[in-house]
Formats: sequence, C-alpha cells, structure tokens
Amino acid sequence: MSALLMCPPTYFGIEYEINPWMSRLRGADPGLATAQWTHLRETLGQQCGIQIETVEPQAGLPDLVFTANAGLVVGRRAILSRFRVPARSGEEPVFRDWFAGHGFEVVELPPDVFFEGEGDALFCGEQLYCGYHFRSEIRSHDLIAEMLGRRILSLQLVDPRFYHLDTCFCPLGPDRAMYFPGAFDEYGRRVLASNIGDLIEVSEHDALRFGCNAVLIHDDIVLPAGCNQLTADLCGRGYRVHPVNLSEYLKSGGAAKCLVLRLDARTTASMQMCDRE
Repeated sequence: MSALLMCPPTYFGIEYEINPWMSRLRGADPGLATAQWTHLRETLGQQCGIQIETVEPQAGLPDLVFTANAGLVVGRRAILSRFRVPARSGEEPVFRDWFAGHGFEVVELPPDVFFEGEGDALFCGEQLYCGYHFRSEIRSHDLIAEMLGRRILSLQLVDPRFYHLDTCFCPLGPDRAMYFPGAFDEYGRRVLASNIGDLIEVSEHDALRFGCNAVLIHDDIVLPAGCNQLTADLCGRGYRVHPVNLSEYLKSGGAAKCLVLRLDARTTASMQMCDRE
C-alpha cells in the first residue's frame, strides 16, 4: 500500500446526532481530538511506514475527518460517496475536487442511490464485501459491481451501533478477517463463514471499543486502545498491534479505520497476503 487519505480535525465536533454514539450534550474535546488524530497519523506514518495524504478541513463539515466515507478507490478510479444523511452531503464536492485534483477518475452514482464509500465496502483478498441497511443501499451494490466488472457479496447490518461495515468487519488477508457476529443477520454470517476460511470472532466488549475499526498495513495493525482480548489474539497470530487512544472519535461512532481512506484499495487487496498464510 502506498498511501492513506486523512483530514485534520480542525472543525471536528459533535454538531448533530446521526448514530447511537453521538450526543451533542456530551460533545468532544477539540484539543484531545487533535492530539489523538496526530498520534494516529504518526503511528501510521512513522511506525508503520505509510505515506499520508491530507484533504483540507472545511468549516461546517465536522465529519470530513472520517475520510473512509469519501468513496471507494480502486486503482486510479474513485467511486464517490452519496451520503444518506443531508448533514454530510456537503462533503461530496470536497472529496470530488480532491480526487479529481489528484489524478483520479471520479465516478458518481445516481443522486438517489446512497453509498458511503469504504465505510461500507471492503476488499478481503480479491473479494469485495459491501454492507447495507443503515447508510448504504443494497441497490448501490449492483451499480458498483457493474462499474468494477466484478461480483459483490452483500452483507446486511442489523445493529444500529454498527452502522457501517468497517465498524464490525476488518479483512486481514485473502482468507482471513475479524468480525463481530452480532452486527450481521444470519444470512450475512453464513456468507462470511462460507467465503472466509479464518474468521476471528471479536467479543462484544472489544467490538464496542471499535476493535474491528482497525487499519492493517502488512503485519502491523492499528486499532483503538482498550481492546485487550483482541490485541492478545492478534499478537498471538504474529501481528504487531499498535493501540491508539481514540476516545473522542468513539463519541462520534468512529475510530482508526474511519479516519483513513486507502488510496489504492485494489492494489492493497492483492498485497494483503501475509507470510503466515
């Protein structure tokens, strides 16, 4: 993987409530949020050796910091998100301009088809899994499959606390992933079990700490602090785990993976095979 896209949290805050985690009364500490974002960036860049690109923060767009929702990048093509919640729709032109200005071919879905980018679309090896129900629509999957010329496996999310796929599912290799079973319906659990040979079940405690919302870079995994059992399980499998305190972003329903977008998702999918396979 060559790069990740991030957005500084200059205007980050809880200004509305669009998922069960968000509370304007509780709010977020701006100074602490900035320190935590900086620590995450330094961990990814300096300890994991990944290049970090940034998009300019914009006043009035507090969730622009969650760049995973910008779109889905496959090679030099960026499928732009269509946000279900009007409060986030202002992010679309910002990300459209960034992609276009950095040489990506920008592809847009019809205005009435909701799709929230890599938050709901993740490669596990060569297979693309897409979540739907709370934010993205299942009808977006057929359109994306046609755009990419590939099959998509659709997964329905049933627990509103895990409203995006990347909050409850994290690919770790062509035939390995970690997930929280309670976030999926019975059919979705069968789909995962039938297609991924090595599924690591995450406990509800660690899932609620957003342990699945992790960033994989070869043998390094960056995830929220406090996921003790999951950290032990991953270390036991030979991964180097980097816990990062992201308490202010958890208040908004996000963590490590929500704060980054892979800029070469298709290439990354092919690079995820580990020596331990």
